[in-house]
Amino acid sequence: MTFEEILPHIKAGEKVIRAGWGGAELYVKLVGQSTFDGETLNPYFLINVQGEGYTMFSPTVCDVLAEDWVLVK
Repeated sequence: MTFEEILPHIKAGEKVIRAGWGGAELYVKLVGQSTFDGETLNPYFLINVQGEGYTMFSPTVCDVLAEDWVLVK
């Protein structure tokens, strides 16, 4: 799938990944709006990397243009 096709799935709370990564990346997910120290946090992407936990994820141009996005079951 393209990023445009996969984005509604991400917004619906599903986990996704690029088939072409083939590394330790387990999935990308969206974290909704929340608060921290009384301040609003806007929604953001997290990526789960095996053995390292979560980190923020910002899609690159290559990620946005890729056609190998898949849903993680």
